[in-house]
Amino acid sequence: MDGRRKAIVGEIPGLRRYARALMHDADSADDLVQDCLERAFLRLDNWQTGTSPRRWLFTLMHNLFVDGVRARKRRGEVSDQVAFDAPDLSSAPEQNGVLDLRNVLDALQDVAPERRAAILLVGVEGMSYAEAAQVLDIPTGTLMSRVARGRQDLRDVLDLARRRRILKAVE
Repeated sequence: MDGRRKAIVGEIPGLRRYARALMHDADSADDLVQDCLERAFLRLDNWQTGTSPRRWLFTLMHNLFVDGVRARKRRGEVSDQVAFDAPDLSSAPEQNGVLDLRNVLDALQDVAPERRAAILLVGVEGMSYAEAAQVLDIPTGTLMSRVARGRQDLRDVLDLARRRRILKAVE
């Protein structure tokens, strides 16, 4: 395998993480990663040798995700989100961090897709604002706004979920 293909294969864990957070469904996320890799290998000449393929791959994946959202809207599907495929737990585990992570992942699905993508690239993938703005093909200021508004949306959703749990416990 040549160096360019090895570099692309090395980015698969990050691509899977990003796809899973975007899609919130393991099978759909794997399909998105596969589509991204297929497109990347077909267009390998578009990637400049000597640079990391990370930004290029994330841009490909983001564009595929947006295309999918638009296609679902055209087909009239009500929601572009798929239920989380983790099994329901009959009792709360002692690992509160796992529940917190699941709550955040669930809440993240209620954030608008363009804001969710901005949060994931900056917060999870650790990209700079400039890098994430290039991936999403938007100005840096717009990205910063989407991250700020997305974080506020996420806080609101988590706060509402917390209040519902408290009310359920009181009843």
